[in-house]
Amino acid sequence: MPHSDPAFSRAEYDRRLAKARAAMAAAGLDALFVEDPSNMAWLTGYEGWSFYVHQGVLVLQDADPIWWGRNQDANGARKTVWMSNDRIHGYADEYVQSTVRHPMQDLAALIADTGIAKGRIGVELDNYYYSAKAHLTLLAELPDAELVDANTLVNWQRAVKSDEEIALMRKAARISEHVTDGVLERIEPGMRKNDLVAQIYHDAVTGVGEDWGDYAAIVPLLPSGPDAAAPHLTWDGEPFKSGECTFFELSGCYRRYHAPFCRSVFLGKPPDYLLRAEAALVEGLEAGLEAARAGNQARDIAFALAAPLERAGIERGARCGYPIGLSYPPDWGERTISLRPEDETVLEPGMTFHFMPGLWMDDWGLEITEPILITESGPAECFCNRPRKLFVKP
Repeated sequence: MPHSDPAFSRAEYDRRLAKARAAMAAAGLDALFVEDPSNMAWLTGYEGWSFYVHQGVLVLQDADPIWWGRNQDANGARKTVWMSNDRIHGYADEYVQSTVRHPMQDLAALIADTGIAKGRIGVELDNYYYSAKAHLTLLAELPDAELVDANTLVNWQRAVKSDEEIALMRKAARISEHVTDGVLERIEPGMRKNDLVAQIYHDAVTGVGEDWGDYAAIVPLLPSGPDAAAPHLTWDGEPFKSGECTFFELSGCYRRYHAPFCRSVFLGKPPDYLLRAEAALVEGLEAGLEAARAGNQARDIAFALAAPLERAGIERGARCGYPIGLSYPPDWGERTISLRPEDETVLEPGMTFHFMPGLWMDDWGLEITEPILITESGPAECFCNRPRKLFVKP
């Protein structure tokens, strides 16, 4: 039974498949196997928490894609993908976490059945979900095939978003704003972090109006005080304290589309060094937004951000942004373009980024960020609309 409420039109999926096939042809591929659940969903609409076992989509040049995965997840494929049921292939549970067989043996047999056992097949060699054992098994089972690294081939086709995708990201942004508003209202000294996170999840999943919230690809990040020097700490049961700054890295998520958004809160009177950093960071953000124009390069955003920070004596070596859109755990980035000095990728209308110039110093941190859309003309559009500042609660 097909999905009763598909996220996208069939024309949208046809557009995506055509882009993927063109990239395959340019790379000289007879077939492409993608195991990244984001790429699976982008190509077929597949949705399910099944990425802890081997699964994937086999993309061919002359036939509809084949969804391949654990047999008990095949029903989920039948309910979510746009292809007909004969393009869904499930493997037996005896392959799952076995020490004597591997799911890739089943995939190799499927590939042989399609007539491409001697073909040039692209695989995602540096993807979170495609393991070394999986690759070694495919090599052993398909000795006459040429397995080629096509790690981000599909990811690059996702860089420019369609109008249908941007509409979902706008809904995710409204949820991001809703969650952030809840944080600013509730946070106070003595409140346990886990209690605030419970409210964050409530707001994120409740959503806004009829737009329900999905689970985000990254959990809430909210380190405080000296811990804010580390960008990826989550939470514990300790209370928030007066005299500390906490940054909140959060994202609303709607039908797997994200709009990551960060703001920082100081409980009490912030020190002068933090206010100076805030001023430089906001100036850099606004300069970066001006530089985020179609025709410019990704690095132009990084250069614009860096100038005010350097004048303030602040050095940051990390990249300051990455593409966003459809994602699954453990990351809401698309792993292609980076907003950093060496990236010469030309910005195009419809590209979407998390402009993320966090400051992580030796014993403090500060984050003020924006999810942005590259427009046809003019500076980038911010998906979210909240004050660009350090929030202070006396």
